Amino acid sequence: MSNTSVQTVTSAADKVKLILAVLVVIAGIVAFSVLETQLAAPVRAAIFIVSLLAAAGIVAISEPGKRFIGFAQDSYYEVRKVVWPTRKETFQMTGIVFAFVAVMGIFLWILDKSLEWLLYSVLLGWR
Repeated sequence: MSNTSVQTVTSAADKVKLILAVLVVIAGIVAFSVLETQLAAPVRAAIFIVSLLAAAGIVAISEPGKRFIGFAQDSYYEVRKVVWPTRKETFQMTGIVFAFVAVMGIFLWILDKSLEWLLYSVLLGWR
């Protein structure tokens, strides 16, 4: 455990950048909807995609955006360190899981039927 405390400091400029990014996305959505009769669908889609890219650029220059990019890069490097199982290991483990599920299913079925027999036939005498 670490004794460091997490502090999130967001300046007013960063808040303005994030609000501006949201407004750019909203403008892209509105333009896509309003220009339905004036422009073809691919042009409207391009306008929307450009608005998303512009918003992503605005977020990327803010401090939270920079932290997110750093986190994403660190995550990517960690994923590259993962040792993935081979095809043979994957099939073996899958077989083990299926066998365990089958054995547990049979065990629970036998337990259920035993309790049913005990409850209805022995204790209640219904059969």
